[in-house]
Amino acid sequence: MRYLGETANEPQAENNESTFRLPTETLDNWKETKQEYFHVHRELEKILAKSEQEDLYRQIPGERSLVLELKSLALHNAYHIGQIVFLSKMQGAWTGKRSF
Repeated sequence: MRYLGETANEPQAENNESTFRLPTETLDNWKETKQEYFHVHRELEKILAKSEQEDLYRQIPGERSLVLELKSLALHNAYHIGQIVFLSKMQGAWTGKRSF
């Protein structure tokens, strides 16, 4: 939102607890959370597709440059994906052979 200059309706959070409120654990809430995650990443993909190199290094108000924010997001996601794989393997839920 800040990168696009659309901060008028930017959600405000007092702290990490209010930022990451978890809904009741239901299948419908999980599906909605996944859809929101995919939507945000598709929007980032659109921004990247139409950005010039100099756009990536432009300072985002209140943040770092877009390239640094994306790098941070990629590292954050990789860390949690690693956790998921590790825990799945520990629980025996990770198959040894993948078909993809």
